[in-house]
Amino acid sequence: MTRTLILLPLAALTLLISACGFQLRGSANLPYETLHVAAAPTSAVANEIRRSIASGSNTRVIADPKQAQATLHLLGEAREKAILSLSGGGRVREFQLRYRMTYRVTDKDNKELRPTTQILLHRDLSYNDADTLSKESEEALLFRDMQSDAVSQLLRQLQAAPQTAAAR
Repeated sequence: MTRTLILLPLAALTLLISACGFQLRGSANLPYETLHVAAAPTSAVANEIRRSIASGSNTRVIADPKQAQATLHLLGEAREKAILSLSGGGRVREFQLRYRMTYRVTDKDNKELRPTTQILLHRDLSYNDADTLSKESEEALLFRDMQSDAVSQLLRQLQAAPQTAAAR
């Protein structure tokens, strides 16, 4: 009797979750079979994009743009820091950190498949002069987190690209 009382709510919860359309994200279904990432060889964001595509999709990242079905051009990446608020004594209390990534996608013939697009993320960071070292570490961590978020957004945007783009 007690076992049935435990299993019944569990079964109901399982049925409820499956009925709502819940599904794990799984791998990205990019509309390209092969993709070239055009960026500086030392670009950390380009390396993260290559790793994410290689491990999270069926698309192959290749080095030769002439053999790629599409080319992802990373046009720019910027990290910005702006003062958000000041204390009564004129000391900084909060910063706003901004991460900006600009890209576009072209095919073999350099025809634009996706126009120049910008991903902009921001985070607020409280600041205290007494905790300078820990705040610098927190700032670096927030920028790395925003970079990872931008790569995830990029993959979702590429995934949402029209399927006809792959046929071009």
